[in-house]
Amino acid sequence: MEKMALRPIDNALPITPERLKKHVKVVSAPIQKQSEFGVNDENKAPLPPSSTIDYVSSEDLKPVSDPVSMIQGLIEGLDSKDWTEVCESLNNARRFALYHSSLLLPLLEKVMLVVVKAMKNPRSALCKTAIMASSDIFNAFGDQLLDSTDAFDNLLLQLLLKASQDKKFVCEEADRALNVIVKSMTPLPLLNKLKPYVSHANPRVRAKAAVYISNFVSKMVKLRYSQFLAFL
Repeated sequence: MEKMALRPIDNALPITPERLKKHVKVVSAPIQKQSEFGVNDENKAPLPPSSTIDYVSSEDLKPVSDPVSMIQGLIEGLDSKDWTEVCESLNNARRFALYHSSLLLPLLEKVMLVVVKAMKNPRSALCKTAIMASSDIFNAFGDQLLDSTDAFDNLLLQLLLKASQDKKFVCEEADRALNVIVKSMTPLPLLNKLKPYVSHANPRVRAKAAVYISNFVSKMVKLRYSQFLAFL
C-alpha cells in the first residue's frame, strides 16, 4: 500500500497577498490631540478668576460721604494682601487728596510709601492705579511734598522708571504724572530733586530726567518773562 507524504497543516494552503489582506488587521491608535497650551487638560492648572479694574479719572471721583470715619481704615485697606482692595483704597486716597486733603495730610508719608510699593507690583492694573493716585497727590499738595524725607524721592524715581518702560499705557500714565509735577511744583527746588537722576545707571531714566529738567527750565524762563512783563 502506497503511503502519502503528509504536509504540515500550516502549509496546507499557500500564503497569498489576498490571504494577508483578509487576516492581518492594521489597528491605528487614535492620536490624542495636543492641548492648545502644550499640556494635557487634566494636568493644566485652572486659571484664577479674573478681576476687572475700572480706571476712574480725577473728574469722576466724588467726595467721601463720611470722611472722618473712612480715614481710619484707609491705611488698613492700602496694606491689604488683596490687590483689588488696594486698588479701591488707592482710589479712596485720591478722593481724600482732592476733597479732604487736610485729613490725608497726617497720613501722606505712609500713603506715598504704599503708592511706591504698588508701582513696583507686576500687576499693570495696580501699577497704573498707583500712578493715577500720585497725580492727584501732586495736584493736591504740590510743594508740601518736597518737605517729606525719602517718600517723595522714591516716588519720583519710580515714575521715571515707569515712564521709561515698554508697557505703553503704564508709560503714558507715568508721563502724565510727571507733567503734573511740572505744573504743580516750584521749579527750582524740584530741579534739585531731579538733578541726581541725570547720572542714574539706567540710560532711560537719565533721558527722562533730562527731558523734565528741560521742561522745568522752560517753565522758569516763561515765569521770569511774565514777571518782567508785569514789572513793565
